[in-house]
Amino acid sequence: MQVQVLSKSGSSTGRNITLPDEIFGVEPHEHAMWLAIDAYLANQRQGTHKTKPRGEVSGSTKKLFRQKGTGRARQGDIKSGLHPGGGTMHGPQPHKYTKSLPRKVKQLARKSALSEKVRNNAFVVVEDLNFDTARTKQVQDVLNALKLHKTQALLLTAGNNEMVYKSGRNIPTLTISDAAKASMYDIWKSRAIIAEESAVRAIEQSFAGLANEQPEVEHISMPA
Repeated sequence: MQVQVLSKSGSSTGRNITLPDEIFGVEPHEHAMWLAIDAYLANQRQGTHKTKPRGEVSGSTKKLFRQKGTGRARQGDIKSGLHPGGGTMHGPQPHKYTKSLPRKVKQLARKSALSEKVRNNAFVVVEDLNFDTARTKQVQDVLNALKLHKTQALLLTAGNNEMVYKSGRNIPTLTISDAAKASMYDIWKSRAIIAEESAVRAIEQSFAGLANEQPEVEHISMPA
């Protein structure tokens, strides 16, 4: 698949770049993407929620009144959850929410997200952004030239480009990420993807070693 490379001013550079079909041209697998999104959001949770059960609440352990003969419902001590200031019954306790996915599923989900952006004409390749200084205006001018200044976009760079990151981190509609490390969730949630010319190669290398693996995942395939 051939895609033209745009300049920082938004015009064509006269060069084209090849996007591998095995990465950018697969049939989007919706269930794999859902699994990846679910796992990503679950892994963002800290799991530090905590309430005190009756055993951790300060108070007397003396039985409030005798068991029988009062006509009242039987009760224990004042720390019962039935009383104000007592412990919480069945309250949340700290635990992990982390989820893991097979490598094939994660890679399939990432390929599906990239292919979906290419299919919807939301994947733009620009020449490498080489800035000498960190200025927000430089990245903002690129977004204006590409007519993506009002769009939630993801800028993929080849490696950790500090100047580009510092120049664009104050733009609320832009997220900047290393192309090899960009998560499937960031790719999926962005309305447009802006990739540096050298970042396309970095994306290809991030899938290295998977050429001999099957792209389909049978155990999560959707019914026809």
